[in-house]
Amino acid sequence: MDLSTVLFISLALLIAIIFYLVTSYNRLQSLRNGAEATLSQIRVAMKKRLDMVEQLVASLQSYAHFEQETLEKITRLRMGLGDAGPVGIQKINSDSRSLFAEIKAVAESYPNLKTSETVIATMNAIREVEDEISRHRYTYNNIIQEFNTMLDTVPSSFIGSSVGLHKQEYLNFEEDELRQKGYLISDEIEPRLPEAKWD
Repeated sequence: MDLSTVLFISLALLIAIIFYLVTSYNRLQSLRNGAEATLSQIRVAMKKRLDMVEQLVASLQSYAHFEQETLEKITRLRMGLGDAGPVGIQKINSDSRSLFAEIKAVAESYPNLKTSETVIATMNAIREVEDEISRHRYTYNNIIQEFNTMLDTVPSSFIGSSVGLHKQEYLNFEEDELRQKGYLISDEIEPRLPEAKWD
């Protein structure tokens, strides 16, 4: 081989390596930005849900007395959404779902409220927003799975670590629900089966 062929092959190989590095870096940045955008959509949907829960409380106010603490809790949760990351969003989701369950239990204890069109419409709207949050969580987790996989595989892991990228956490709302129902205790990973008692 002559020198010009070696230089041409070396240059082509260098260009291919640079192209791959730039493409991998851009893909990592794109995934990171997509995950942040999806988290923002989750924050907006959760704020919408809290607004609707507050409307539900207002609708129930004439039938049931709600403590000022309930309204303050809604406000605190809404304020916490602004810069919440995955862990904060999981906590806010758990707290707002618990709050909604308490308010729903109050509404169901009054027969007139069960048939109130306003209450029914608000509860249905809250369920729709919860479905929206689930769809966004699914999208976020898919993005994070691809992002984390890239950071686990060679050579994109070298690119990610060289620019300071780290693996991101998944949103695991189901774990909160299992904990609330008593199927998951502390830091257990696998849920326990409910105890069956035979008389």
